[in-house]
Amino acid sequence: MSDSTVYLNGELTPLSEARIPVLDRGFIFGDGIYEVIPIYNGKPFRGAQHLARLARSLAAIGIPDPHSESEWLALIARVIEANGLSDQMVYIQVTRGVARRTHAFPEEVTPTVLVMTNPMALPSASAVAKGVACVTMEDRRWLNCQIKSTSLLGNVLAAQYAAEHGVTEAIQFRDGWLTEASSSNVWVVCKGRVSAPPKDNLILEGIRYGLMEELCAALDISLEARRISRDEVFGADEILLSSASKELLPVVSIDGQVIGAGTPGPVFRKLYEAYQAAKSAL
Repeated sequence: MSDSTVYLNGELTPLSEARIPVLDRGFIFGDGIYEVIPIYNGKPFRGAQHLARLARSLAAIGIPDPHSESEWLALIARVIEANGLSDQMVYIQVTRGVARRTHAFPEEVTPTVLVMTNPMALPSASAVAKGVACVTMEDRRWLNCQIKSTSLLGNVLAAQYAAEHGVTEAIQFRDGWLTEASSSNVWVVCKGRVSAPPKDNLILEGIRYGLMEELCAALDISLEARRISRDEVFGADEILLSSASKELLPVVSIDGQVIGAGTPGPVFRKLYEAYQAAKSAL
């Protein structure tokens, strides 16, 4: 790993020298929240929306937000400048802080704040042009998926399942209904119309969810949030994945079964071009 510069509890420091106490509740319990913000040409992409989700997640588990939006943006700018990368992925983590190990929330504890960055690693041109493969699995995660918690073991196991099958993602179903992939929202296209699972506690509302709503509206593409069955997924004309690191990717096979024509479809191409235009408009 390159020795990038990170922000930890008020100081910029080399990653190799950054330390937290063993009793930090993020380490002991996964008691914390995180965000990942893509940076293009040195500028956060949909930074306000990412920080709003960070604030929602912190509030949901009772951690006071240590910064205002303007303070967060200034802090992110410091880390971006310190690392000197034009395109990067900024990672923010806020834990409840350091306290004696007990399950209930401690009183008068100061949150631990970490901001670090990695070079941008977008999907290959081949993945965008040819599409990717996925597998399916049962969604066995907790029932507060709308909280962007650092407790990610369920997602880790799903990503490992995909890796063991040599595919890009594991698309999950709960009781036969589509939820999301291990680290992506899933979009189903049929007859030119886009559908997605509703924004409830069973999925993390990706920041690209709002972006897709905007892009579909601008392109006059119908988008509906609703419950989607497993049969609808396999019978779709197109399946798309979206996330900060994947941007927008077409899925051409699931569990070895070809989706649609087996190639990226026209709705994907329109939305992908609009996504790239939105980035360029920063």
